Amino acid sequence: MEFPCTNVLVFSLLLSLSSLSAFSYSVFSPVDNYLVDCGSAVDTTVDNRRFVADSSTSGALFSHSSGISLRNENPFASASPIYDTARVFTRPSKYEFEIREKGTHMVRLHFQTLNSSRFDSFHSQFHVLVNDHVVLTNFSGDNILNPRVNEYLIWVSCEKLVVRFIPIRNSKFAFVNAIEVISAPKDLVPVTAQYVNSEKNENFDGLAEQALEVVYRVNVAGPKVTPYNDTLWRTWIPDNEYLESSFGSKSLYFGGRIKYRKGGASREVGPDNVYNTARVIQSTSDSIPEIKITWAFPVIGGYKYLVRMHFCDIASISLGLLYFNVYVNGNLAYKDLDLSAASNYMLASPFYADFVVDGDGLDVLTVSVGPSNMSMAHAIVGILNGVEIMKMNNSMGSLDGMVCAGSISRSWPRGNVGVLVPLVAVVCLLVGISLGMQRRMFSNKDSLSWSKLPVDVSETNVKH
Repeated sequence: MEFPCTNVLVFSLLLSLSSLSAFSYSVFSPVDNYLVDCGSAVDTTVDNRRFVADSSTSGALFSHSSGISLRNENPFASASPIYDTARVFTRPSKYEFEIREKGTHMVRLHFQTLNSSRFDSFHSQFHVLVNDHVVLTNFSGDNILNPRVNEYLIWVSCEKLVVRFIPIRNSKFAFVNAIEVISAPKDLVPVTAQYVNSEKNENFDGLAEQALEVVYRVNVAGPKVTPYNDTLWRTWIPDNEYLESSFGSKSLYFGGRIKYRKGGASREVGPDNVYNTARVIQSTSDSIPEIKITWAFPVIGGYKYLVRMHFCDIASISLGLLYFNVYVNGNLAYKDLDLSAASNYMLASPFYADFVVDGDGLDVLTVSVGPSNMSMAHAIVGILNGVEIMKMNNSMGSLDGMVCAGSISRSWPRGNVGVLVPLVAVVCLLVGISLGMQRRMFSNKDSLSWSKLPVDVSETNVKH
């Protein structure tokens, strides 16, 4: 009589494990997923992702200003083929993307130095706007030694996302090699984070609607993670360059399975290759070591920053042993972090914490982990698996300088009226001489080329 109950229990267990496995390995499929190979006449496949040629957009859900299609005359042998072509703009131009799912979207702009006899990268200088946000000002493609990817997280509440390229004066031009516009998972950017300063910690609301620029994405104690190995096609770099103080710590690799769970950090928040490595502080005696691991990241002052720290207990031999403190800019951001409780009492299950900090007066942002009053002897007393740092838009809605999108948009002539002033002067002069000459002047007016005197944004408050 006990066998049916046993079978039910076994079946329920298998069903639970199956559900966990399905959650752990579900594949993210974005509603909006635009990959554009700019200036190309044929589609290009990179890491099993198809970048669509913008020269043949029949039936596509995006459009662009014409511009000039350009192919690098001496392609970079080691670079992705999306950098073999570019679209060049000599006047304000844009890409428009139809948005089917409102919310946060990942926008990636790809740049590489142009190798062309027609355009010299030295003469490229331009601004870039994404909807109402300034993301680049006075950007130049000169001396980009390696392909450059600028990544942004933009809240979209309308039916279109528009990327505008605006060359500055003096016959400069703009260009772009490739563009990605991808709807982000719902849990990628939270609504609220913890605001940390020297006086107190409090909630910072409305985070999801901020524009963010990814400044650093670091895999602690691990190798570089390429887009091919990340479900959101991100790049994570090693932490060695930013490690300021690591005395008494050690790096750790975990060969087991990372246990993603519903309600916790998903694989889209951080991939396995980030959570299966860490730097740890371990107590090897009856005392607790009074040390911290600290990472230092150069930043630009005048902005707030979102700091996301990734944790996964891949080091403890059992639950309830790992307690430690988390610091941002030397301020206590998380006291007595109990990673067992935070991960719903599951080892090797990821957890992340978001903090917002002021960058006013800062040129370096630091993050640290170290023992707390609850840390235990002969146990791990500090751990970190990954760090992300994102710049938040300032009061002007800008991620690059104290200038708003409206000012930049108005800086370029909207009509061809550059010869209007001299033309009026000539007309007035001719009116005083001869009515017949005046009539002839007006009859020829339509043949004149109209171009407004170029006016650009003042560069006093714009970052170079």
